[in-house]
Amino acid sequence: MKTKVLRKIIQIDEAKCNGCGDCIDSCAEGALALVDGKARLVKDQYCDGLAACLKECPQGALSIIEREAEEFDEAAAMRHVEVQQKAKIKQACACPGLAERQLERHPARHVESAAAQPSTLTHWPVQLALVPPGAKFLRDSDVILTAHCVPVAYPDFHRDFLAGHSILIACPKLDDTEAHLEKLTEILRVSDIRSLTVLRMEVPCCSGLTRLARLALSESGQPVPFQEVVIGINGEKKSPQ
Repeated sequence: MKTKVLRKIIQIDEAKCNGCGDCIDSCAEGALALVDGKARLVKDQYCDGLAACLKECPQGALSIIEREAEEFDEAAAMRHVEVQQKAKIKQACACPGLAERQLERHPARHVESAAAQPSTLTHWPVQLALVPPGAKFLRDSDVILTAHCVPVAYPDFHRDFLAGHSILIACPKLDDTEAHLEKLTEILRVSDIRSLTVLRMEVPCCSGLTRLARLALSESGQPVPFQEVVIGINGEKKSPQ
């Protein structure tokens, strides 16, 4: 738990905020983000308290107050800004298929035989790198963070794991783990998820996904129930860790 000190920091009046986003563009540290149509403080340590954003708010929704908060961490703020910039570049270069959407499932349209199982996927995108932290499908949901190999190895993945959950997919060995940590921490901070389950393979490198999730939970400060499930390379479900 990071030490808190009494210092100046931004405060947002949600009743006055109209979600225009002008304050976000003016914050060089990336301390502000739009969540559910309102400006939010992403993390105390990203706000330097210098109030460069105040004059940009046409609604007068921003003010500087003095309260206990984590100290400003310029290095962490710059890492956060870099991650956000990379995400914007990806979105700018992305195909329309990456647009956030929720999916309606009609089993009768998808099942071709009595033995076939319908998909239980309810949202898009699914890659952790592409999912917006404030995505509606994450709000108040049970989230599974799964390694890429798990749905391939485990034959009843949809029935046993995906049904009733939002899914995030990542690889601790091949992906940018620093960017994933930043993204997952922000998701935990702003999405009010009910629980987080890590699904990983039994191979040693895949344990990095569990470490990533535990660190993100610690960094977020959110008391989210957590569990880990390990899948064997032969497709069997191991006991929860």
